[in-house]
Amino acid sequence: MRRPSARGTLRERRPSGSAIRFDDAEPATFVLVRHGETAATAARSLSGSGVPGPSLSAAGRVQAARAADLVFRIGRAHWVDLPHPDAIVASPMVRTRETAAAVGRRLGARVRTDARAREADFGAWEGMTPDEIDAAHPGAFRAWHDDPAVRAPGGESLEDVGRRMADLLDELTPDNLGHAVVVVSHVMAIRAAVGGLLDAPSSSWGGLRVPAASLSIVRCWADGGREVVCVGTPSDL
Repeated sequence: MRRPSARGTLRERRPSGSAIRFDDAEPATFVLVRHGETAATAARSLSGSGVPGPSLSAAGRVQAARAADLVFRIGRAHWVDLPHPDAIVASPMVRTRETAAAVGRRLGARVRTDARAREADFGAWEGMTPDEIDAAHPGAFRAWHDDPAVRAPGGESLEDVGRRMADLLDELTPDNLGHAVVVVSHVMAIRAAVGGLLDAPSSSWGGLRVPAASLSIVRCWADGGREVVCVGTPSDL
């Protein structure tokens, strides 16, 4: 059973520079962790949700452990005004489940999976690099990149990913007010989640840098209030 916080009101804990609130309502805090590196990450090839793999590389496993350590310090040594995470949701892809397992061991929390946190489905482009796609279909990848409503052939658009991520966070928010939930996901999914929470145009979501094993932290109030604490914070700083 979760224990209520005894650290004072939200207003008392809120640091300078945080989102302004005129009440002590507690938000749900979401720690969005991108998975560690895989061979596809290093090769810069598209690795979507159409297939379950790949697994973390040796470097990716080290990154996952570092990310787990940084998550463990939330509410303690870092971001001390935030609640310490006590729940984990992960994309069902192999790399995210492996990363989430490292976080779960560090927190002593059980991992549950949710398909809404998966990476974009790249369809026919799965496993290809942008250069390979451009060589086979000149201009197609650029069109998909520039217009977030355009779907990869047989796959998804960035806006598709944004809709399911928004649905996931909206569902999790009411039951997690005053608590922090780790969501282990992917670069496009995290971009879409953060951009969507800010009500930023979907055409701007691709401008968010989300390195492997990085942390992005967002907060959601029941009344629709939003705060982005950080985006793409490297876990090896």
